[in-house]
Amino acid sequence: MSQNLVIRSVVGLFAVIVVGTLGYMYLEGWTFLDGLYMTVITIGSIGYQEVHPLGEWGRVFTIFLIFIGFGVVGYVLITGSRMLIEGEVEKIITRRRSMKAIEKTTGHFVVCGFGRMGAYVCHQFHARGIPFVVIENAPEAQLKIIDQGYHLAPGNATEEEVLISANIKSARGLVSVLNSDAANVYVVLSARELNSDLEIIARAGEESAHKKLLRAGANRVISPYQVGGMRMVMGILKPEVMNFLEVAMDYRDMNIELEEVSITNDSVYCGKSLVETDIRRDLNLIIIAIKKTHGKMVFNPGPSATIEEGDTLIAMGERKSLRILEQKGRKSHV
Repeated sequence: MSQNLVIRSVVGLFAVIVVGTLGYMYLEGWTFLDGLYMTVITIGSIGYQEVHPLGEWGRVFTIFLIFIGFGVVGYVLITGSRMLIEGEVEKIITRRRSMKAIEKTTGHFVVCGFGRMGAYVCHQFHARGIPFVVIENAPEAQLKIIDQGYHLAPGNATEEEVLISANIKSARGLVSVLNSDAANVYVVLSARELNSDLEIIARAGEESAHKKLLRAGANRVISPYQVGGMRMVMGILKPEVMNFLEVAMDYRDMNIELEEVSITNDSVYCGKSLVETDIRRDLNLIIIAIKKTHGKMVFNPGPSATIEEGDTLIAMGERKSLRILEQKGRKSHV
């Protein structure tokens, strides 16, 4: 609808200019430039002196052009104002709806920063159907967030009020990927104070920020440069291993995923060995490792390995089977 109004306005204005220019050329015998200049100052109500003295028919044509020009220019101005007002109103309504939706959201992730890394994190969350809220202060980035249909909590993520507006107290985790290490430290400190159970992962640009972020309360700190360098080394030294990891981690192109599943005391698997479960037999999943409650990681567990309450299974396989494993990891009957 808005696009049609713009096209009509531009075509109408262009048509008036063309008709006015040709009219002066025909009636007064003026050059193209003189006719164009006279048309523009007439419909623009600038009021400069006439280019050349006008004849009788020239004056009549000018009166006609003034009325038509007023109408078209007025239509263009009204259309432009309407689009601006409607656009701003739509933004306000969208933000209010988003904030209301955020108030009702629980068990979500809060993503602080919508740069390249933040945008990728949001894309992955969205692809997996994981609820999340984005905190962003830059107007251009906010428009991108709204356009993609993500929940936006506008403002500076280092301010507690903004974190609270993202419903941080009911969140499951927080991802802080701001460009400044100092800002990430502030975010982690505030978020940990507001929600002690929050799972926090933060970005560190400098090596010195790694320990600071951990002391501030981050559960895990990621250095993009370190991870990127490691992947490059793996890619050149062990290309097939790297290909396997990329296939396993790339959610978009394959139906294979890596997943971690926590075992509760109500789980159907609790107290059983791997061979006694349907994990390999029916779900056709590979258990790469089992993280025990005391922190020990058991890699490539054998068939007799026992699954206990509080264990975390690191599994690989098809998404559908992994979703079933997650359900059975929490419940005794599915």
